[in-house]
Amino acid sequence: MTFMGTADNVATLAHELGHAFHQHVMTDLPVLAQNYAMNVAETASTFNELVVADAALANAASKEERIALLAAKVDNSVSFFMNIHARFIFETNFYAQRRRGPISADRLNELMLEAQKQAFCNALDVWHPHFWCSKLHFYITGVPFYNFPYTFGYLFSAGIYAMAKEGGADFEQKYINLLRDTGSMKVEDLALRHLGVDLTKKDFWRQAVNMAVADTREFLQLTK
Repeated sequence: MTFMGTADNVATLAHELGHAFHQHVMTDLPVLAQNYAMNVAETASTFNELVVADAALANAASKEERIALLAAKVDNSVSFFMNIHARFIFETNFYAQRRRGPISADRLNELMLEAQKQAFCNALDVWHPHFWCSKLHFYITGVPFYNFPYTFGYLFSAGIYAMAKEGGADFEQKYINLLRDTGSMKVEDLALRHLGVDLTKKDFWRQAVNMAVADTREFLQLTK
């Protein structure tokens, strides 16, 4: 990566080291048991980002630094909850319309604009109707809806992280065991076996969302 010492660079490094750790704990497994699905591919990477972000916040030297670090975390939440959601809406509508024939560039702009307005609840002053032609993820034809795993991974990781903060030192091995089984189990079974939670229920996901809400509230409080 190109590293220039910014907070965003540090987050990227943490993210990629999370991927490396995920592979590291699976290295001794049979090759076919190391091939995990897209929905869990961002688990360790996003978890790592959260660990580093909170460590940076804990060591913030001033109110201004804390505000800047919180802004980065909140921006991340906005990206996963809204930007990625807009991509999902766009792709869903695109595939539905593509069944009926070719789609013009102008119509793609319209679909992108409609998706962004829906995902961001019309809250933005500026829109990006050409986003569809600038994002590589839309063109990876072997993996349709490649954007969705990022939001799932963010929520799944945040939920695990919330449990880790309450779980004490012994949670580390549970986390490692969960990562090791990502290539051989469905995510619902992973969560039930290693976390004792039912992903079909709302409680696990709510605690993930609540972490983002808490960051946002603190940011708003500090910037009054």
